[in-house]
Amino acid sequence: MEAGNVELDEGEMFVVPKGVRHNPVAEQECLIMLVERKATLHTGDVVTEKTRSLVEQLRPV
Repeated sequence: MEAGNVELDEGEMFVVPKGVRHNPVAEQECLIMLVERKATLHTGDVVTEKTRSLVEQLRPV
């Protein structure tokens, strides 16, 4: 986040305040759960190679 990093250990949780830009990263492979509204643009108002449409995000895996 622009205000600094937040490091979490297994089982911990952090709530990113509404409107704060964030980019979750990990040094090693891990499982995370992000909870947000369907309409939330996952790359904000910036289009990058990581940007996926809502249809792509909600497709069955």
